[in-house]
Amino acid sequence: MRTIDLRSDTITQPTEAMRKAMSSATVGDDVFGEDPTVNRLEEMAAEMLGKEAGLFVASGTMGNLVCQLAQCARGDEIILGDKAHILTSEQCGASTLGGISLRTVPNQPDGKILPEHIEDAVRPQNIHCTRTRMIALENTHNICNGSPLDTAYMDTVGEIARRHGLKLHVDGARIFNAAAAVGVSAAELAKQADSVTFCLSKGLAAPVGSMVCGSADFIAESRRVRKVLGGGMRQAGILAAAGITALTEMVDRLGEDHANAKKLAMGLAEIGDIIIDPDQIKTDIVFFEINRAGLTAEALAEQLKAEGVKVGPKPPNKFRAVTNYHVSSEDIDHALGVFRKVLG
Repeated sequence: MRTIDLRSDTITQPTEAMRKAMSSATVGDDVFGEDPTVNRLEEMAAEMLGKEAGLFVASGTMGNLVCQLAQCARGDEIILGDKAHILTSEQCGASTLGGISLRTVPNQPDGKILPEHIEDAVRPQNIHCTRTRMIALENTHNICNGSPLDTAYMDTVGEIARRHGLKLHVDGARIFNAAAAVGVSAAELAKQADSVTFCLSKGLAAPVGSMVCGSADFIAESRRVRKVLGGGMRQAGILAAAGITALTEMVDRLGEDHANAKKLAMGLAEIGDIIIDPDQIKTDIVFFEINRAGLTAEALAEQLKAEGVKVGPKPPNKFRAVTNYHVSSEDIDHALGVFRKVLG
């Protein structure tokens, strides 16, 4: 049976070019700084993000945690959105492991945090208050329909951060999707950030890994934090080789995923009992709802799976679908046919 997996872009398998690069990678001890393939990946990532240096880490969660621990002290506070991945899906690691407080303000439907809310959340310089140390943004914003933050917004938040002497961190797990959606380089979107992460293992299809980018001094401190978190890898060039291929070959094709996501959203909008606004779909993430009495998200997901289409249920009645390089335009047509069959 034909299977179309729309649960996430994390399900991507490495390309043949990645597998070949991995099998022939020159390696060394990365903790000693002697893995030439890791070093090349870190230099490439830093250049693409417009930063001085980069650091290869095991995951996006580790990357975000490294950035928080490297720039905030115990008792400090981070301002972030109430729907931020750092808050909802990373076990609040900065609080658990670093004693760092997370102060939430509302995310808007497009993933932004209103500048006035950020201003209001900055603590005064007062012995009664914890110190505000960082603002954290997410680009694209996963839960908010994969919405991209544009350069004008990033510039506004960057100005707020500088005025208050704060660090600006960007969880850029899908920052290359954001860049493709708004028509600028990833470096333009990251220029205000003191630290930025991005994933190699989502739409870029590498098997594992994320990058941390920032100043040389920040990355030096981040290496220490990565080590204490157990993230010191040895002959990691085997993994880094796939990351190099991902940055070389997979960035420019992300627009195809966005087009397929829009096509999926427009098709779903024509099916009865499905609630979706296709105009909200800007990148590769599609959220929608089912509005049929007695039909739950889990039940519909099982029915779709039985027909070969996998989506991510978000109980009680919501779903997330994410396009990726394994899913073609023809696959979207087939998936929509399955939706019509199951809901007919």
